[in-house]
Amino acid sequence: MSAVDRAPARQSLLITLSLSVALSLLAALSACKRTSAPPVPPPVADAAAQRIRNDVATLADDAMQGRETGTPGFERAADVVVARFRALGLQPAGDNGTFSQRVPLLKAVRLADGARLDVIRADRTIHLRFADQYLPEPDFTAATNAVQAPAVFVGQGVSATDIGHDDFAGLDVRGRIAVVLGGAPARLENDRRAVLGSQVEKLRTLAARGAVGVIFVDTAEDEAQLPWARRVAHRDRAAMRLRDADGHAIDALPQLRVVARVSAAAADLLFDGSGHTAAELATAARNGELHGFALPVKLALATRTRIAPIDSRNLLATLPGSDPALARQYVASSAHLDHLGVAPEAADATGDRIFNGALDNALGVAIVLEAARQLHATGHAPRRSLLFAALTGEEQGLLGAQWLALHPPGRLVADINLDMPMLLAPTRDVVPIGASHSTLQGPLQRAAADTALTLSPDPFPEESVFVRSDQYAFVRAGIPSLYLDGGVVPAASSAGKPADATTMPKLAQRDFLRRCYHQACDDVHLPIQYGDAARLARLDARLAWLIGNDADAPRWQPGDFFATPATPAATAATAK
Repeated sequence: MSAVDRAPARQSLLITLSLSVALSLLAALSACKRTSAPPVPPPVADAAAQRIRNDVATLADDAMQGRETGTPGFERAADVVVARFRALGLQPAGDNGTFSQRVPLLKAVRLADGARLDVIRADRTIHLRFADQYLPEPDFTAATNAVQAPAVFVGQGVSATDIGHDDFAGLDVRGRIAVVLGGAPARLENDRRAVLGSQVEKLRTLAARGAVGVIFVDTAEDEAQLPWARRVAHRDRAAMRLRDADGHAIDALPQLRVVARVSAAAADLLFDGSGHTAAELATAARNGELHGFALPVKLALATRTRIAPIDSRNLLATLPGSDPALARQYVASSAHLDHLGVAPEAADATGDRIFNGALDNALGVAIVLEAARQLHATGHAPRRSLLFAALTGEEQGLLGAQWLALHPPGRLVADINLDMPMLLAPTRDVVPIGASHSTLQGPLQRAAADTALTLSPDPFPEESVFVRSDQYAFVRAGIPSLYLDGGVVPAASSAGKPADATTMPKLAQRDFLRRCYHQACDDVHLPIQYGDAARLARLDARLAWLIGNDADAPRWQPGDFFATPATPAATAATAK
């Protein structure tokens, strides 16, 4: 799952847990933590479940070195997927008759030497400390950049005039550095709030209004969800963007000379002399009472970035459609192959440095491979072609999915995405996210009935995870999509057992997000329910077949928020 977008809202739900339940969760999943000699999980009885388990074990092995985009570890994992595609008898759908689709990228790493953030008042200048108090974003347009300009506070940087909200009312940001809080007004509908509150949308909006720089301000609430220390620990990690034929970042905003983020502890330095504190402004944002204002300071920003071109690849295979008139239409089953690589130092108390990404997202890829196997084994293709995609660059901002949306092998009519299905306790349901936005709801219900599965509503709709994984890249290109996630209803066999992480799916999911999401303990020693994974593969296969065989291609519901395609480049995690 991309970056840190998914974790915060679910992490915030932890405050509702009682101490006794929290302790039981810790005890239950701590047994899965890597030790010097971890127990080997027993074989799984079901053949499909065993195949998925074996693929997860291979893709999340230490030899893959965390599968970071652009690394030898990712390439080794990619070779495994290609070998699986070939062994299944699928046809290549990549470049030049291969299973690989080249994805050109730029890699950028921020450098401390030459970075600067100064708050300039008439009587003094305040120099903020790199890493301790601020971090510049990597710059994809220039190795060195600098700007000095008046500052203006623009609230959350959201304009939604149809509901009477405009953070820019009465403000002029042209030629100025915008200071902005995260998030968006709570009264917006969940998906729209997630889109307008995303960093990329704020940057696009500010660039269009003439800002020359942007500073994002963390609040105490932000850092309760993502501690500043964790940002600092990852400050040397490369960021990536898609690269065009001229070698430029596809989605860069060069008019924003420098983009930076300031810690909650240093936030008041930006508002020095304004008559406001950062805590007061954060409270006003929560209460829907926030208003922007010109700041009585100038800001001086500078950054240095090491920029280099790299290539990665999507892995694409197809089961060709049986109808010559529809075979150039594709129904995609997707999952991202990449993860976070290796930490520069020990990532946990056991000394582990490798982010194996078993749940995120070796499990998703393994499920797609199993679905492909089942579909090919039937010997009967649907009318449309089926596309199986193991994607690169999701953790960098949905980059592989974005590239595939821009360069498909034919007309993509639907995407079924699997990302980090948190199958950590036995369940009897599946959570499909985003299906109600389009006519995919119909074949989904038929597929669930055919596979004897219960469909549960999204238990955390306020998170809007529909816009936070690879399916969103396809959504932005106008392609109806959905996201299949793990269930939340305990299996019948667990009824009446104590409420702990071994029996209560939602509690297990919360504990995973708190302790192991994007951490070294996301490895094969988690209590992954491979029987549930096999069931999810059956649903994926059946759903893909039904969509592929329907007379009409999926379409958005009339008037739906996502019905109007947007620029695919807008799917990146940030735009600088």
